[in-house]
Amino acid sequence: MSITMRLHDEPFKLIKSGKKTIEMRLYDEKRRTINVGDTVKFINRLTNEELEVEITDICVYNNFEELYKHHGKRSLGYSNNDIASPADMNIYYPVEEIRKYGVVALELKLK
Repeated sequence: MSITMRLHDEPFKLIKSGKKTIEMRLYDEKRRTINVGDTVKFINRLTNEELEVEITDICVYNNFEELYKHHGKRSLGYSNNDIASPADMNIYYPVEEIRKYGVVALELKLK
């Protein structure tokens, strides 16, 4: 199966470079259809550039706090000097939706 997701420029570049290996999303209806081995086509919101990755693992959590505890900040797209905070995800997802759906860490491999 193939699914398309849009990404902001910075995380897109980090995935393309291989530095970011986990994409964090709300575990809503769309993400519940994804399986290990599926292809995700990311589209850069700024440039419309496309990038395909394979899903190598899927981990579901109740919230971003749990997700951040189980994954290294480098794999989530932070640099060594950054402070990795689950609160960073609040700009993308309302707390009510996080409580309703939970969150997912999609482990990626460039194709």
